[in-house]
Amino acid sequence: MSYRNRTAALASVAALAGSAVLMAAPAAQAKVVDVNYQCKTPIGDKSAVSPIDITGVKSGGGYKITMSWQKGVSSSPVELGKGAMNPSATIRLGGADSGTLNVSGPANQAAIPANTPIKISDLTGTYTPKKTGSVTFTPGVLTIKALGTTTTCTPSNNPGPALTLDVTAASGGGTSGGTGTTGSTGSDSGGALPQTGPDDSAIALGTLGGTVLLAGAAGALWITRRNQTARARR
Repeated sequence: MSYRNRTAALASVAALAGSAVLMAAPAAQAKVVDVNYQCKTPIGDKSAVSPIDITGVKSGGGYKITMSWQKGVSSSPVELGKGAMNPSATIRLGGADSGTLNVSGPANQAAIPANTPIKISDLTGTYTPKKTGSVTFTPGVLTIKALGTTTTCTPSNNPGPALTLDVTAASGGGTSGGTGTTGSTGSDSGGALPQTGPDDSAIALGTLGGTVLLAGAAGALWITRRNQTARARR
């Protein structure tokens, strides 16, 4: 094989190695879970099933967590005017952490007709890791306050986690489970894309991939110089 072919082969191997390292970056695992809510309302017990997804995106030293409902839950016997309904919820933490994360959102932006399933707006909160490891996020209790009343909806079907994140504690904490975490609540709405892994991990893996590529280039340069030296001696 000529030195040119060897150089091209080594460069290709280095590039593939770098790509393989980057593809191995830990990804967030997000899925939609069906939650069977049993609701205690001012007019009696009601039930509703809604698909829910939870997403997380890196934000400063923590993660912005967004909880979204795909179907309405509960209903009101009277119309709820604009701004009359205020939702909030909890998310159960598992894996490397424990406790609950509180999430909240804006009041209804439009009137909700009577006897109509109430569509919950996206609820958000900020999660700050206290331990390094894989943390799960599972839908918890939903609370709806409207017209001076409170409706509490509790999952009855033990839904599984809707999101799993590999997180790194800002202080470099250990990998054992936490003693309980309560995140701060948010009031903005809107969906968030699933995080594909902590920024620090992505940067570290990208650096490693670049090192592999540079090593391959250095090897190719050495082979080129060796062949040129051999020709000069002839």
